[in-house]
Amino acid sequence: MASANLSGAPANLPGDERVRNVSAVRKLLARPEFGAIAGTLLVVAIFVLAAGDSGMFSAEGTVNWGTVAGFLGIIAVGAALLMIAGEFDLSVGSMIGFAGMMVAIPILEWGWAPSAAVVFAFACAMALGWLNGWLVIKTGLPSFIVTLAFFFILRGLSLAVAVLLTGKTILSSSGDIVLQEAMLADPVVSALFHGHVLTGLFDSLSAAGWMAARDDGTALAIGVPKVVVWWFVLAAVGAFVLARTRAGNWILAVGGDANAAKNVGIPVARVKIGLFMFTAFCATLFAVLQVADAGSAAADRGLQKEFEAIIAAVIGGCLLTGGYGSVIGAAFGALIFGMVQIGIGYTSIDNNWYRVFLGVMLLAAVLFNNYIRRRFAMGRT
Repeated sequence: MASANLSGAPANLPGDERVRNVSAVRKLLARPEFGAIAGTLLVVAIFVLAAGDSGMFSAEGTVNWGTVAGFLGIIAVGAALLMIAGEFDLSVGSMIGFAGMMVAIPILEWGWAPSAAVVFAFACAMALGWLNGWLVIKTGLPSFIVTLAFFFILRGLSLAVAVLLTGKTILSSSGDIVLQEAMLADPVVSALFHGHVLTGLFDSLSAAGWMAARDDGTALAIGVPKVVVWWFVLAAVGAFVLARTRAGNWILAVGGDANAAKNVGIPVARVKIGLFMFTAFCATLFAVLQVADAGSAAADRGLQKEFEAIIAAVIGGCLLTGGYGSVIGAAFGALIFGMVQIGIGYTSIDNNWYRVFLGVMLLAAVLFNNYIRRRFAMGRT
């Protein structure tokens, strides 16, 4: 006679299909940023083979392409969070040019302190971001249409206001005031938006023979640009908010199904408007850093940056339909851009292939992300 089952449970009870072991490989593939990380490794391998001895991966070469990646990464963080919430902002590039003029005009034409002009630029841009979000919510129009309208409005407004007030579209000085000198003389603006950090460390490494040095003994690579610091800070904060906070859950829920999110009490309008304002904040930060670095503002700056930010977010795992994505992935997407844009110059490849690469990367990322979402995130085998 068969022995009794003392636990009282059937001897051959099949496993609960709702609970199953998931392999580490499946977990990795299900991560939205997996494609961007894999793409980064592939790009690094390609340039190591094609330009490994050209100085691209030296300290100064890394600073060069890291700076480009940092600028794009700042706006990619905002674009990624907004896309995860199911919306787009095509006015980002125009906002960069507009915000730059809002920094330069008060300093050069009205004699404002640079810190006051920077606050003014952030306030104007975020107010316009609020208006973008409010129109999307109140009218029910697709954000693609609303922000496309602001793409033209802001670009035209930047040009018209600049010509009306200064007679120029590129501003660097007026009378005795030089824009970059004024910004560097402001301790707050200089500390936050200009220059490098870890310069002492770089000089020490140079003195020890670990880095290339100038004739005076200082490091050829000055240090880590502050734009890169801002990029890391924004990416880290954005990733933490998305993964560890209630606001992050709201963003994912709103992008997944706005009506369902609203029915369970999530403030959909507040979430989306807040993200449009954050995107405007990122564009203004880009503009302020650019003005402080270049010493000038131009009404036509930021051209096509909205598309590059969206591509970086898509490469990073953000679905065009919303509800899924990664801020860290978008940061890696921006890193790919920086490496390719500057890395091509270290090779014999024609720079015109850069845009071809962007299109190919966008198409590959969409196909790969859709496949991963369908095969792994949905639990298929």
